[in-house]
Amino acid sequence: MTTAFHTNPRFAEHTQAGHPEHAGRQTAILNRLSELELIERMLPTDPREVTEAEIRAAHRESLIATLKKVSEFTDPVMIGLDTYALPVSYEIARLAAGGLLNVVDAVLEGHADNGLAIIRPPGHHATPNRPMGFCLLNNIAIAARYARQRLERVAIVDFDVHHGNGTQDIFYDDPSVLFISSHQSPLYPGTGDITETGSGQGQGATINIPVHPNTGNSAYRALYQEVVVPALQRFQPELILVSAGFDAHWRDPLAHIQLSLTAFADLTRLLITTAHELCGGRIIFVSEGGYDLEVLSEGMANVALALLGESTVHDPLGMGMDTVSVTALIQQLKRLHHL
Repeated sequence: MTTAFHTNPRFAEHTQAGHPEHAGRQTAILNRLSELELIERMLPTDPREVTEAEIRAAHRESLIATLKKVSEFTDPVMIGLDTYALPVSYEIARLAAGGLLNVVDAVLEGHADNGLAIIRPPGHHATPNRPMGFCLLNNIAIAARYARQRLERVAIVDFDVHHGNGTQDIFYDDPSVLFISSHQSPLYPGTGDITETGSGQGQGATINIPVHPNTGNSAYRALYQEVVVPALQRFQPELILVSAGFDAHWRDPLAHIQLSLTAFADLTRLLITTAHELCGGRIIFVSEGGYDLEVLSEGMANVALALLGESTVHDPLGMGMDTVSVTALIQQLKRLHHL
């Protein structure tokens, strides 16, 4: 297996001490990948800035104007209540999204079988017209629109514990991009109800899987095996993009789902196997949330190992718990989406 890989030391320039989304998150991941000698086994991709035309494929001019305005300031500013931006942040966000596009190129052009992008700031909360939820540009949405220039169907699977509201908004009426999100509910940002299924021609191309706190490992496996995989099989994507956040782990400080690293690894391998069955193994994992550094670094290391075809799983923290049944939720999702 050849795995295209992208990261950039410049991502660390976008950081704020005391904020959950800081440069130490990237450092922790890269340190763990280095310890396991995984970086040298992957195919590095070059840095580049996403163009404004590529941004406009997913975002409106108002978002670009906001980020350009921030670039003119001399001090950090807050966009809304939770999202910081520095004068350099727009440039760094453009490097993050652009680096991901180079991974997409590597996979679609056959230079790599699959891909991994360790990029920040994260992206899945950024809506068409505004940054939010620690996110400035919606990296995975920009990548999906970029891939759609060459492909008819792209799927996005989001297993970050928070609903990918920005990604949903961008593709809500687009039948060519299947968006599937599993997320804790209720939780920030308060969207992602099971009844949010798309609009217009995009009706049915959005699948939301809201789960309660303490749902746990076996329930998540069942949801992915009985809902996510059949939905992907029906859609027949030519590329799968994954918003990979590790904040559904039992030790993450911002949520309460109780997954283990082993469960995350199982979901990862299930998605990779599905990609092999449906689209020649073309799958790219993109970093999103995860705020316990050990969990985040081990989780991403397990993703890299799986992409490289290794069976090894690192889980030094042990199992979470399973206290919530999802049988009724699975049946409801199957009825709603005719699975």
